[in-house]
Order: sequence, then structure tokens, then C-alpha cells
Amino acid sequence: MSGLGVWINAIWILFFAIFDAALSNYSEDQCSWRGSGLSQQQGSVEQISLHCSEGTLDWLYPKGALRLTLSPRLPSVAVGPGGSSSGLITACVKPSEQFHGAQLYLERDGVLELLVGDRLESSPPPRVRCFSRLPGERVALFMQATPHQDISRRIASFRYELRGDWTAHLSLDSNPISSEDACRPCNNTEILMAVCTSDFVVRGNIRSVEEDENLRAAVIKVSATRVFRQKYALFTGNSRLTSKGEIRTLLQCGVKPGSGSFLFTGRVHFGEAWLGCAPRYKDFQRAYTIAKAAQQIPCELPVD
Repeated sequence: MSGLGVWINAIWILFFAIFDAALSNYSEDQCSWRGSGLSQQQGSVEQISLHCSEGTLDWLYPKGALRLTLSPRLPSVAVGPGGSSSGLITACVKPSEQFHGAQLYLERDGVLELLVGDRLESSPPPRVRCFSRLPGERVALFMQATPHQDISRRIASFRYELRGDWTAHLSLDSNPISSEDACRPCNNTEILMAVCTSDFVVRGNIRSVEEDENLRAAVIKVSATRVFRQKYALFTGNSRLTSKGEIRTLLQCGVKPGSGSFLFTGRVHFGEAWLGCAPRYKDFQRAYTIAKAAQQIPCELPVD
């Protein structure tokens, strides 16, 4: 090789090293990681640890493998809407629609279970996958690059969320609880606790119900007459009196449009509202009034 060729080759090696180093970074809060496989050796495994209840991972030009441990700063005991606790943590991953170049596995006590396979261009969008972890159980996510001649267009990325055991309702694939349990009406204790712990608490009416076949979910179109609390801007509108939003729930629950006012509560799951307890508003008012008189309400709500 000529001197010029050696010099050009050295420049390219330096460029890729700098490019790879610039891309391989944790976010400041250690919730997310973005990196490149350009400098990874075939067969090598890079160890990654993230410490939040939600975040993202972007692996550009996958090569070798990644092993991701999730150690979120969650309360030591996960408490559900009924006040019960089991320490169970539910984790969900949502692959990007352009997930390519790798396979994602759940590693549980040394055994691998495929969660997301490498996608072809014609494949349908990958679905959210969920799993649960008991206290003391060793769980990690393992990503392995799949061999390709051209890795320049391969990016394997996903979002993750970890929650307490009350969000097991959202585990559409792993189905840790029966649809009968997921769809049963909340009792008064669960309703009052949901008002305090939910990501959104909204009074409103059902405008319509549609099906989301990709998520196997029902989409409830809601006209909100009062937004008591919302973690994100889920219910918005120009009207001073009402705002509009969407809430999802399991398709098998068979939600139908109905008249009357409801109190909608629930969790935000990858930016979408998922239904928790949803009593008729007059039933909630009655339960709240009785509990308040007995000084048994877990938190205050301006009920009218």
C-alpha cells in the first residue's frame, strides 16, 4: 500500500473511532443509552446499566451484543391501587417501527426468551412486549446483532418502562393476569386509591369506542368536562368547558359507548392513556362522601 493509501486508511480509522465514541453515551440522568457497534468485535458483549423507570436505547450499526440491566429507582415496595403490595415489577419494551439488525431477548436466570426478532422490510410493526420480575430475580435484556453484509442502515432501538404490579393490565403479550381480572369493575377502596395514584383523573363522557387492531385494544374517545390531574397533556382542546382525549383498554373488556358521566383514572403507557378504574361519577361521589365522613379517604379531591 502506498504512503498516501496508508495515510487515508489511518484517517478513516480515526474518524470511525471518534464517531463511535461520540455516539456511545449515557444520558445525564442514566435513563437512556445511545451507541454504535462500529468498534465492537464480533462476538463481544458490551455491558450497559440504566437506572430509571423509563428511557430509551438506540444501537446504531449493531455488531456483537449488548447486555442491559435495568435497576430503576423505584420504591422498595410496589403498591397497587387497592393498597396491596407484592414487590412485583412489570417491564415493557416498545421497539421502534424501524427496528433492524438485532434480536432482543429476555434473560431470566441464564435462560434466553426471544422478545423481538430482526425485522424484514415487509414485516408488520413490532408490538409492545412485557414481562414481570419478582424481588431477587435476576433479569436482563440481551440484544444480539444479526449478520448482514451492509449494516449502514441498521438501527435497533426501543423504549422501556418499568412500573409496579398495578400496571400488569398493560402486559398485552405476556398476559400475567386473566382478562376477567383486568376487566372487572373496581371496588370502592380501589377507586379511592386510584384517584390518588393514577397518572390521570378525569371526569367526562364517552363519545365513541374504536378498535386498535395492532394493539388489540379498544380506544375510548372521551369528552372531558373536568381534568383533575394529568401527568402529560392527554386531554386538550380549545373549548373552555370541555377537552378531548383518548383512553385505551383491553379489547376483550368489551367497552361500549354509553350515556352519563364517568370518572376515568389510569396510567400513561409509552405516552398513551390506559384505563384503570372508571366508575360512573355519581357512584364515585357517593363512595367519596361516605369515606370522607368516616375519615378514610387516602387523598382529597374537589368533588362537586
